[in-house]
Amino acid sequence: MTKNLSSYEGLVSATVINELRQLGERLAGKKVVHVNSTREGGGVAEILDWMVPLMQDVGLDVSWEVIEGTSDFFSVTKKFHNGLQGFPVHISSQEWQTYREVNETNAVRLRPILEEADLVVIHDPQPAPLMGLCPNRKGKWIWRGHIDVSRPTRSVWQGLRPFVAGYDASIFSMCQFAQTLPHPQYLIPPSIDPLSPKNIDLDPEELSAVRYQYNLDSQKPLLVQISRFDRFKDPLGVIAAYKLVRKSQPVQLVLAGGGASDDPEGQQVLEEALEAAAGDPDIHILLLPSDAHKTINALQRLASIVIQKSTREGFGLTVTEGLWKGKPVIGGDTGGIRLQLVNYHTGFLVNTPEGAAHRIRFLLHHEKLRNVMGIKAREFVRENFLLTRQLREYLTLFHIVSSNDGSSTIFI
Repeated sequence: MTKNLSSYEGLVSATVINELRQLGERLAGKKVVHVNSTREGGGVAEILDWMVPLMQDVGLDVSWEVIEGTSDFFSVTKKFHNGLQGFPVHISSQEWQTYREVNETNAVRLRPILEEADLVVIHDPQPAPLMGLCPNRKGKWIWRGHIDVSRPTRSVWQGLRPFVAGYDASIFSMCQFAQTLPHPQYLIPPSIDPLSPKNIDLDPEELSAVRYQYNLDSQKPLLVQISRFDRFKDPLGVIAAYKLVRKSQPVQLVLAGGGASDDPEGQQVLEEALEAAAGDPDIHILLLPSDAHKTINALQRLASIVIQKSTREGFGLTVTEGLWKGKPVIGGDTGGIRLQLVNYHTGFLVNTPEGAAHRIRFLLHHEKLRNVMGIKAREFVRENFLLTRQLREYLTLFHIVSSNDGSSTIFI
């Protein structure tokens, strides 16, 4: 993991690096604590993995804490995740009680750290009650919602809102996700680390090794979707699109991903995908370990087309990763994917397996356009979705929140 800004010179300008260091100097010594529900697996952990060291590099005193929970707790918070993204769920009074009790247990352990911090950033619903459980807090508290809450199931949001409303500010990835809350809301899309093992350039030998390891045919176009096995990532829809394309031309599909400790539904979705694949030798369903970053990198680079056919998506870092590798991406017309895919320029937005299959066939038959789109895609990420931009926005937000400045919804 890269731990200093100087490593990014060449990828971004010296002016950008200097600006970040100046912002850090004004916050030097401030104690910042990030809290989420897992240290590996999923986009939040990936972001914190680079953000914490870089915030330390510019002079902040930053730590990253992870709450501990029971299987019942994570089953409940998975329901939150589904309900906040619009899936109809019912959460019983006992489940709400489990949610509160686990946070109370974590508060006992974390209270000394959190109450002394100048800034606390709580990520997603799992640890949201912690603020109300720290009565002697001295700093500012920010709730960061990473998922698509544009159309939440009403009962779930009404149950969660009291835990979130008391924060000093909240962050969402898009204005469509912002909710009615009695504090300033800030819009900060996520980003990728171009120097992480998942995004660095790879030697041809490394690509060949991955192709050989997973028995991928170099003569057939390769479609790749990388994501957790989550219902909202729609792996069954991707398989359906592949089967439609296969009727007219040879093609192969990789669905690769892993699980996260806070996502108990992953095994069921994986089993459904395996059943849908029905022994097709050209469908490769890969359950990868959490540290298989270079394997994911290689699969995306081997792809003819990267897919992320989500039906709900807070942002979609796998879209960003595919674009950064110079690949056009076909993604679900939802959430943060809309920020990244510009039709006919960086990829295509689709709503159905049939629509995805149509765009796949189009791109496979227009190789020159596919290459041009790939060049545009990489530059679009360089300009908008590298970690230096997100770090700048977080540091700016810390300045604003610390000075009690802001309005109801703010673009940084």
